[in-house]
Amino acid sequence: MCQKVAGVCGETVTIVGDHDPALMKYFDCTRAGPRSAFESNVVFQFEIMEYILDFGFDRLGADQAEGKQIDHPVLITECACNPVQSRSKMAELLFESYGVPSVAFGVDAAFSYKYNQQLGVCNKDGLVISTGFSTSHAIPFVNGEPVYEACCRTNVGGYHVTDYLKQLLSLKYPHHMSRLTWEKVEDLKMEHCYIAPDYLSEARLFQKGTKEAEEKTKCWQLPWTPSPTEEPPSEEEIARKAALKERQGQRLREMAEAKRTSRINELENECKGLEFLLQQLIDVKDSDIPSFLSETGYVSKQEIEAALVKVTQSLRKAKGEQADTEEKTDPTSTEKYSMVDIPDNMLTPEQLKEKRKQVFIKTTSEARQRAKQKRLEEELERERQNKQDEEKRLENPELYRELLRTKHRELSEKVEQRKRLKTNGGHTNGNNNGTGGVGRGERLNAAQKERMRLLTTAAFDRGKGEDTFGIKDEDWQLYKLMSKDNDDDDEGPDEDEAELARMSARLKEIDPTFLPKSESVSSSAEVPRIRPLTKEDFQIVLGVERFRCPEILFNPNFVGIDQAGLDEMAGISMRRLPTRGQSVDERITNSILMTGGSCLFPGMAERLEAGIRMIRPCGTPIRVVKASDPILDAWRGAAAYAVAMQFPQQTFTRMDYYEKGEDWLRGYQMRYTI
Repeated sequence: MCQKVAGVCGETVTIVGDHDPALMKYFDCTRAGPRSAFESNVVFQFEIMEYILDFGFDRLGADQAEGKQIDHPVLITECACNPVQSRSKMAELLFESYGVPSVAFGVDAAFSYKYNQQLGVCNKDGLVISTGFSTSHAIPFVNGEPVYEACCRTNVGGYHVTDYLKQLLSLKYPHHMSRLTWEKVEDLKMEHCYIAPDYLSEARLFQKGTKEAEEKTKCWQLPWTPSPTEEPPSEEEIARKAALKERQGQRLREMAEAKRTSRINELENECKGLEFLLQQLIDVKDSDIPSFLSETGYVSKQEIEAALVKVTQSLRKAKGEQADTEEKTDPTSTEKYSMVDIPDNMLTPEQLKEKRKQVFIKTTSEARQRAKQKRLEEELERERQNKQDEEKRLENPELYRELLRTKHRELSEKVEQRKRLKTNGGHTNGNNNGTGGVGRGERLNAAQKERMRLLTTAAFDRGKGEDTFGIKDEDWQLYKLMSKDNDDDDEGPDEDEAELARMSARLKEIDPTFLPKSESVSSSAEVPRIRPLTKEDFQIVLGVERFRCPEILFNPNFVGIDQAGLDEMAGISMRRLPTRGQSVDERITNSILMTGGSCLFPGMAERLEAGIRMIRPCGTPIRVVKASDPILDAWRGAAAYAVAMQFPQQTFTRMDYYEKGEDWLRGYQMRYTI
């Protein structure tokens, strides 16, 4: 039974059975929840049971139309040793709500055993082992009647096997949990699971990964669409893409050229305007220059000349002309730095401040010019060296490449050696143990060692026990020598590392197979790329799960249930028999019937026989058989019982219910041999 919430009014609707699926579109199925009338195999929700009986009577055509009652005897199956409260509530429901004339209560496993007895599968003395949905029972039969005092029950059934398999597969394949529905796992269980003759031996077989284990492993292939493979482009496609790229490049070049032309025109117009403005200033008096320039946005003639120089440089750069290697002497430099050569005693405080500003600007400008000249010289030297290297390469490419590799290797080792010496030192700590351990002093460079020596020297007194340090002026020079600013940690590594980088770049140009050490280390530490999904990623592999899940029928402690297994239940039931004897035990063990859906697992009969043989005396005849139809034999047996002529004698009538009450049901017991 399932309860769903309607989408419009929010009313809860109860749906029982296999109603038309087209009606489901009117309900909010996302808020549906299945409900059961059973707790294990005992009915305890009689409100839900009433819905189920309504559905069953309606399908049988025995409905209560126009207030009519169910005028048919009813045979209800129940579990062995069903609580009297459940039986009385069921009788009350049938008599009060449906008005049935009589009711009979029987055990489904007993009906299955009697039906197979009629078929000749089992004897009148025997044992039935029924593995149901949520429980398993062992009921002995003597003279064709069940002995309920000796029956045994375990709260493990087919539901627990399916649930255990679903849990194992969900843990093993968490990314396919949506595929592992209850119905699909149930199908996998019935199709692939089996009972191992010896669980430990079977587990060791799969642990070793033998060929036999591979043959027993089953695979369920999920729907999978392979990712499209990228075929290499054809020559026509390559030519088309090249032509398209060329057209796009030509368009970009044209746009850049148009932009460059527009920029040149703007700079030329601005340059002509500034030159015209300077030409006009020649005819203007010095006293009238501020008023003349008030409308132009400039303050002085010097500002206009500086703007003209800047615009001229921008124009040369836009035209691609080579800049002058030597910076022209600024004709106004004397005016810009007019206070630099004037003595301080001849200046006012404001003029002194302006002089310091001019000195700073002049010094900065000269330093910038020197740095620019140095960079230019270094660039010329690099070009000259590259030209010589290119000439050598053209003379003998192979020899040039080998020589360059050798130099690169030697220089790389030199740089690495310097780094190691800087970190750990090049000697041991004096113990000659060859372990490479170093002391603090061997990790210091020359400047740091000198500082340590000076500190040690300064710690001693300079004369007959008296502290005379600081009397002489040269003593204070010791602080300058100990200053960390005098450290020369980089004793030439900058040039070597720069040369190493230049060699690496050169080797990359002439040798595509060259890979610097730093790049090889970084490439090996890269995070692996996500591989594309393959067919194997959409496979559910059933290995040990095939026999591990049904094993809980014999070892319920695998799922935390501390109860007996099927083979132990058989021994317990036989020990509970009130009339025991060797002949009775042998007749019972010679006719053991398996019924229920879980007995369909391959190997169930052999495993059950082996387990019972271990608890019975040697030489005891043991025969384990399976029901002709383990799932429907209980219904067939009950149907055959209900049509028998003596069936009304085994029923409990409505008059008996009204006269004797519910307590009379406590001693009610059906006879199966009629």
